[in-house]
Amino acid sequence: MKIYNTLSRTKEDLVPIEEGKVKIYVCGPTVYNYIHIGNARPMVVFDTLRKYLKYRGYEVKYVQNFTDVDDKIINRAREEGEDALSVSEKYIKEYLDDADALGVDRADVHPKVSEHIPEIKSFVSTLIKKGYAYEADGDVYFSTRKFPEYGKLSGQNIDDLELGARIAIGEVKEDPLDFALWKAQKTEDEIAWDSDWGLGRPGWHIECSTMAKKHLGDTIDIHAGGEDLQFPHHENEIAQSECCNGVTFAKYWMHNGFITIDKEKMSKSKGNFFTVRDIRKDYTGEEIRFFLLLGHYRGPIDFSRDHMDQARAGLERIANSHDDIKFMMENGADGEMTSDEQAALEGLGKFRDEFIAAMDDDLNTADGISAIFEMVTAINTELRGGATKAFSEAALERLMELCDVLGILQGKDAEEDGVDPEVQALIDERQTARAAKDFARADEIRDKLKEMGITLKDTPQGVQIIKE
Repeated sequence: MKIYNTLSRTKEDLVPIEEGKVKIYVCGPTVYNYIHIGNARPMVVFDTLRKYLKYRGYEVKYVQNFTDVDDKIINRAREEGEDALSVSEKYIKEYLDDADALGVDRADVHPKVSEHIPEIKSFVSTLIKKGYAYEADGDVYFSTRKFPEYGKLSGQNIDDLELGARIAIGEVKEDPLDFALWKAQKTEDEIAWDSDWGLGRPGWHIECSTMAKKHLGDTIDIHAGGEDLQFPHHENEIAQSECCNGVTFAKYWMHNGFITIDKEKMSKSKGNFFTVRDIRKDYTGEEIRFFLLLGHYRGPIDFSRDHMDQARAGLERIANSHDDIKFMMENGADGEMTSDEQAALEGLGKFRDEFIAAMDDDLNTADGISAIFEMVTAINTELRGGATKAFSEAALERLMELCDVLGILQGKDAEEDGVDPEVQALIDERQTARAAKDFARADEIRDKLKEMGITLKDTPQGVQIIKE
């Protein structure tokens, strides 16, 4: 597989650090509000990357953080009259609700900043001891100029950056280019932890470096996120991580493009700011996911009702084929496939090969979806004249093999079993919570399902769903 590495500005063969295993870190949301459609794009894109790598036989460890300590969260807490961690926990749950609707699997680890304070303080201390950082009135800053390769990810020259750099009121850093690793508490209502430099909290950039180091090691295979994170966030992560650890931080950097709204930049002031929760009132999470995969992840995509309707129609075309196949599985002729059906089934392999070639070429989901459409056309042609149950079953297996990689049509079997996809998502979340020993969340989901008239019974064979 080839992926476009932002660091080298070229497509490179994916060669993991450890053969057969891929370690991925994706920058997650700052949890102070519902996620918007721009947040959803990296969620879906890199979830699809993980699914595809697993499909190709890789063992993937996938880490996506929650920034639950931040100025925006503190301000939201003041507005809502709550403490900062309560606000962040509330919006983490809302994020997971949207993620389930979008068909985004849980990360192997969802680290939170608030749970990694000791590791962050140790990371900062190491940078100070190595001479790359300094304390000033309770703040700690990274000395940017001491990292000669600063700017290598974003392609910016450090001298050019200096022209636009400023020292904000209240900052006492030595150089305008220096950035905060630790921020001293300014007011009593700010969340803070004790440290060698006084009460304070982590800066934004240090969080991801620390959590990536703890859960994936000093060097990771792929670091991913939105295009807007290239500078300064990812640039700063590289500087502090490589100075602290003395090795390359990430081999490959992947960035998804922006989303415009009716060809304009999304902005609250323009009134064209849409949360996933808003969009889900008119479209399913799966339709949103399909829309986000219709374009190549690195390019910009435009969100509009027309484009969402086109995505809905495209997804319906695949879903209708799925339903037609299921019908023939129940009503088609018994017995072995005909020679024509065997030839048609072998022909479907061509579309599978096209799909793999597209996805191997820097995760080209757009061309991958085109291959699925071609497969659907071929299957529909064969079904039109009638088909055996044997062919129908094999055709469905071929179709779902590719749909599973993209995370689409995942609710079809649940629907046929009489289980609403949203209910199934809650059940799956409960199982994940139980496996993680988060019994409080598991019980919360169980109670929510009970209010919906559904009781769960845990048996040695699995979860039994009882509808009242």
